[in-house]
Amino acid sequence: MSRYSNSKFRIALLGLLLAAVIVTVGTSFAQTPPANAPSTPPPTPPGLITLILQHIDAVFVTIALLSIAGLTLIIQGFIKNRRPVFLPEISINQMREMISQKRYKELLDYTETDPTFVSRAVNSALKRAPNFSSMKEAMETTVGEQTAEQFRKIEYLNIIGNLGPLLGLLGTVLGMIEAFSAVSAAKGQADVGQLSFGISTALCHTFLGLILAVPCLAAFGVLRTIVDRLTTQGALIAEELLLMMKPSEATAGAASIASRPVAAPQPTGPGRKLPTPVPTPSGLGAQLER
Repeated sequence: MSRYSNSKFRIALLGLLLAAVIVTVGTSFAQTPPANAPSTPPPTPPGLITLILQHIDAVFVTIALLSIAGLTLIIQGFIKNRRPVFLPEISINQMREMISQKRYKELLDYTETDPTFVSRAVNSALKRAPNFSSMKEAMETTVGEQTAEQFRKIEYLNIIGNLGPLLGLLGTVLGMIEAFSAVSAAKGQADVGQLSFGISTALCHTFLGLILAVPCLAAFGVLRTIVDRLTTQGALIAEELLLMMKPSEATAGAASIASRPVAAPQPTGPGRKLPTPVPTPSGLGAQLER
């Protein structure tokens, strides 16, 4: 039982079963011709591509258009969802340098024009400065919105992949209706070859639907994993940059309080109130308010 639970053993067992099925099917179709069979070879059946092109209908055109759209989405998905494009090191290092040098105004201007994942998250946080809790909340909201946006871009592959078998089934049903309508019109005396040809033509739509669905669903599963990993890494990098701004804010506030002159004690009476200290804005907030 423990051996069967091993994934490698199950894969090997599945491979053996598939090989046995292929050998059995191949043997069943390899029939030996009888001794008195004529020497003239039978007519060669049309190829799959020829069979498909002979019956171009609305279902075929729809599947072809969806195939082009799916191929385009797959290529764009794998090009855009790469770490050098999604999380460019040059942009991240430049933001780290600006934060370490406390150039917050320049950082705000840079993140306004940079469309990358981390820059957009940092930009939304800077607009809520100097309140750190508001900055963190704004960053988390932006990260969530960008993550959902990236998943929506690849969701079309899932839709196309699910439509493929349904369109193939629709074409098969229409083809079977047409084939059996021909049998009904011939009063049940239709040629078996013609009926078989009609059924094979109908099954071509199922084949086209599966050809459309398999690559789209496979690419969707791979891209979903890639997007999940990249968005998680981007959220961690954005949080790291936000935490780099927090201690500088606290240090600037402490420095401004320490540099404030100490006022001499003044006598107080029953009708005299102590002056209320005026808070000094932190370094981050003061730069962004300029």
